[in-house]
Order: sequence, then C-alpha cells, then structure tokens
Amino acid sequence: MKIVVLGAGVIGVTSAYYLAKAGHEVTVLDRQPGPALETSYANAGEVSPGYASPWAAPGIPLKALKWLFMKRAPLVIRPMADLATWRWMVAMLANCTQARYALNKGRMVRLAEYSRDVLVALRADTGIAYDERMQGTLQVFRTQKQLDGIGKDIEVLAKDGVPFEVLDRAGCVAAEPGLAPSAHRLVGGLRLPTDETGDCFKFTAALAALCEGLGVQFRYGVDIRGLTRSGGTIASVATANGDITADAFVVALGSYAPALLAPLGLRLPVYPVKGYSLTAPIVDEARAPVSTVMDETYKVAITRLGDRIRIGGMAEIAGFNLDLPPSRRATLEHSVGELFGGGGDLRRATFWSGLRPMTPDGTPVIGPTRYANLFLNGGHGTLGWTMSCGSARVLADLMSGRAPEIESADLALSRYGR
Repeated sequence: MKIVVLGAGVIGVTSAYYLAKAGHEVTVLDRQPGPALETSYANAGEVSPGYASPWAAPGIPLKALKWLFMKRAPLVIRPMADLATWRWMVAMLANCTQARYALNKGRMVRLAEYSRDVLVALRADTGIAYDERMQGTLQVFRTQKQLDGIGKDIEVLAKDGVPFEVLDRAGCVAAEPGLAPSAHRLVGGLRLPTDETGDCFKFTAALAALCEGLGVQFRYGVDIRGLTRSGGTIASVATANGDITADAFVVALGSYAPALLAPLGLRLPVYPVKGYSLTAPIVDEARAPVSTVMDETYKVAITRLGDRIRIGGMAEIAGFNLDLPPSRRATLEHSVGELFGGGGDLRRATFWSGLRPMTPDGTPVIGPTRYANLFLNGGHGTLGWTMSCGSARVLADLMSGRAPEIESADLALSRYGR
C-alpha cells in the first residue's frame, strides 16, 4: 500500500519506520528542511512511561488558580478570546475528576509502557544511538504535602505493574548524587527505575536515516495546504508543489493537525500548549544529574543528555505564540540552579520553545477516522517522545490489518463521540 505521512517529527518518522517495516511504500512530507525541527527538537528528553499522567487531575483547578499568582508558575495563561482555547480548557476541566483521571492515566500508562518495550526492541535491532540512558526518573518533592499527594499515582502504577520506589531525602541523594548540596530543600521522592532518557532530535534524525534505507522517501520544504476528499475517502494531499495521491494518509502534524482536519468535518481536540527548555553544557560532572529529575514544585524536568543538561517544562496557554520571554528562562534557571547549581554553564545555554499537541484527556489520538483511508497519530502532549514507538507500532498494525498487541480502541478519535 502506498502511504503518505504528513509530518516529520518523532511521531511521523516512527510511523514511517513501522509502516515501512510492515511492507508499505511510504512518503513523508514536512515543511521544515529536515526531521524533528519543531516540537521534537529540544524537549525534556524523558522516556518516562511511569510518569505518564494526564494534566487534567483532581485538584488541578485549585492549583491553577494559585499558580496564576506565583512568580515562577508552572502554568501561564495568556488572555485569549478565541473559542478553541476556551473550548479546550472547559473540556480539560471536565476531566479533572478522580474517575476520569484513573481512566485516562491507565490508558496512557498502558501505551507508554508498551512504547518503552517497542523502543527497547528497536534499539536491539538497529543499534540506534541518541545519548540514551536507562537509569530511571526521580520526581522530587520539596514539601510534605506534595509527597503525601502521590497516593493516586502509586495506586495506578501498582495496578499496572510499573516498578516504583518511594524515597526519603537520603534515598534521593543516593539515586542522584548531584542533589547532595541541595538535599535540605527536599523531603522525598518517587523513583521510576525503568524509565529512560535520550535526545529526541538525535533519535528522530537517526531513525529517518534508517527509514531511507528501507525505501522511505522524505520530501522536505513542502507546504501542506489541505486534504482532498472523494466520497468517504481521501484522494490526495494538496501542497504548494501540486497534489500527491496515495492509498492511505497519516496525519502526524502535532498542534497543526486540527486546522488541516476541520474542513473535512473532523474536530480533533488538540491544543498547542507551549513549553520551554534550556540546554546547557556540563561543567561539573559531580553536580550534574545522572538521569532525569522532575522538580514537582515548578513542573520542570532536568535531564542528562550526554555532555549536556536539558531543563524543560512549564505550560503556557498562548495559542501558536513561540516567543521566548526572559521570565520563562528565569524559571528554568531557578529550578536547575537550586537542585543542580554549578553542574551546567547556564550562561552558554540555548533557550527554546515548542508547542505540545495536547488533548483535554491527556491520551493521544491514534487510529482511523470516518474516512476509510485517513488515519491519525497525534495529541501526545508532553509524552510524544515517550509514546512515539508504541503509537507508531499500533498505527502500523491497524493500517496493515493486524490486531495491535495492546488495546487500542479507546485511543481513536471516536472516543470523543464524533
């Protein structure tokens, strides 16, 4: 089958890889000059199945109100008048119940755990290298209230058989020796020992090269303008260079997918939640992280990527704005400075922002649409890197007429009732 994949981020490239491995003829289109140059470029670097949680959770509405008045708030809401923003926020608030949280987290962990296993198999099969480490994730808590509030997460982790460790202050330092100078700031932590880290950009670029070896064609610098329908199917994708036909189409355009799908009568509830990162060279190994440390107070991830530290986080509701306010950089610098001060040279750090494609329930949208040959793979939010390989494998199985290895019906667009 001839398949066109729209988007060359980590989701699009992994989709292309597993579709090609399944024997399909694949072409990937992207507006950028190469792979992984937008949201996949400088994310936090975590492959964290155990940390796969929806942002919509009990208590979030009250926390959000408090964050509005914090100097270094993990959530920033810029006043927006457009209907899409408010519709998405209302839908997210509707998922902030205990029952919805448990349901959403359960299916996110299911997909994320499977994705980690698929990534392990891919690494064994190909030898792909991307500054990878397999030394777990440590979520650190600065207050006893934060530590006492992890019960609901532990319940889901235990139910799904995900290994975890609840650590005291000394245990946190044993797992991450670089925290020793800042141990007095911590009360404890939650460690997920099977989580991994790695550079998403390096991974995607390397996988794109492997894809080319399988016959996948990448067409960069292509302006995608729309999808042309013919009855109950998609006939072609319209581009600035002309129409491109195929037997099937995969939309993996992240935050830009809803605008492409709307003219087809498909409403994909994905919103561009902006995130930021810093990437700093390591100058003191002893004070740098070993793997990933999640600072619960500021919702910031601090990750070791080879000879660099990646500091990523925050959520900003601001539409498609990609500016780089100094105040956001200050929040990232404050978090890493308090926990791993002196480990990296922040004066030489590069500052970046990207748009995370988030659904209101946290779960990505993977699978068919009401158009017989149109499939979706998107809406992964902060977990695109974590869920990429598993999502692509599920999609490739569905498109090849095979039953996926995990339950996937509740990942499709149809779960929203449209």
